[in-house]
Amino acid sequence: MEIALRGQEGIYQKEIARNQNISFKYLDQIISALKAADLIANVKGKKSGYVLKRPPEAILIYDVYQAFNTGICIVECLDGNFHCKAEYNCPTRFFWEGLNEVIIDYFKKYTVKDLVEKHKQNG
Repeated sequence: MEIALRGQEGIYQKEIARNQNISFKYLDQIISALKAADLIANVKGKKSGYVLKRPPEAILIYDVYQAFNTGICIVECLDGNFHCKAEYNCPTRFFWEGLNEVIIDYFKKYTVKDLVEKHKQNG
């Protein structure tokens, strides 16, 4: 949000840490994940700092989530690495899969721009 709120102006990492009241070391991890996901970039020059690599309306909240997590799994049995003996005849699996999809769809419904606009409305 801090980066999106600044637009193409960019924001320094120290400003983000101060504004969000988080440690510089912790923010390093967040910045690294967002860079690896190709969501932010360093800006060089007089107004250096970080900017979004795409317009805020082109970045889904799901994209941001995926920068830190491999997927959404509301229950362990939906994780591709989990093997359950009852996987193919589980009476509740359809329910958990459906709920998982609702959550994923919700994350995909909103963009960074939506959050920025809501933040600006709330002052």
